[in-house]
Formats: sequence, C-alpha cells, structure tokens
Amino acid sequence: MMKKMMNWVLAATLICGASVMTSCKSAQQAQVQSSELIRTNQSWDGVELPDYLQGRPELVAVKYVFPAGKKLGWHHHPVMNYGILVQGELTIIGQDGKEKVVHEGEAVVEMVNTIHHGENRGKKDVILYMFYLSQKDLPLAVQHPEIPLE
Repeated sequence: MMKKMMNWVLAATLICGASVMTSCKSAQQAQVQSSELIRTNQSWDGVELPDYLQGRPELVAVKYVFPAGKKLGWHHHPVMNYGILVQGELTIIGQDGKEKVVHEGEAVVEMVNTIHHGENRGKKDVILYMFYLSQKDLPLAVQHPEIPLE
C-alpha cells in the first residue's frame, strides 16, 4: 500500500510538477458548491405566477445576446420563464412604466401575459440565459409591434 502511494506521489510530481502538487491534492479535496439564486412565486413586478399549464411540458433554454444600446420591442410571454444575467445590465420596463434593472449575476422571473420590453442601456453586450416552462407549439413571446418604442 505504501509503495503504491509513493508511486502515485512520484507520478503526480512528474505530471503536475512539485509546485503544483498542492493544487492537484486540493482539486481532489474540492467540494461542489451551490448557491440558490432565487426562489419565488412572483414575477419581478410582484405579480403572482399563474398555475402550471395542463399537459406535457416542454422546457426551453435560450441564450440571448443584446448589443449595447439595443431596445427590444414590446412583447408578452404566455408561459412562465426565468433567467440569469451573466454579463451587463438589462432594464425591463412594464407598460405601466414600472422598471426593473437586472445586474450581472442576478436572476429574474419575467412577467407572464403582461406587456413589457427590455433595454440594454449599458456600454457592453448583455448576455442572458432564459429558461421557459412551455408546451409544444406555444410561442415563448408574442410581439406587439403596434406599440411604439419611445
């Protein structure tokens, strides 16, 4: 047993290098960490989320990249969705004028069946991962081009 251990140490030293030996050992001892980002039954504007749809679910994950200065048109989501903003800062504006600024690293739960739009008012692209709780053939968003952006 001791001989096997010494052979492993020698192999690790040759592969990792003597100075990296501690890192190799640390990697074996590292633990998976988790952090709950959000747990809620409300969208960002404080409105309670609707009941789940009936029938077989379709889960959809989408990566969005919004260039600096870009405004999204008015739209609504017929299904529940939430996301994580991984870069930049996104401002979401409800038709009633209520605003929510989502910062890098934050989670957001979108409005359901409520018209709103988003803007990247920052200087760098926004990268946003969104997760939709949908059903086959349902749109993730319904556009409202009849409502002009300011």
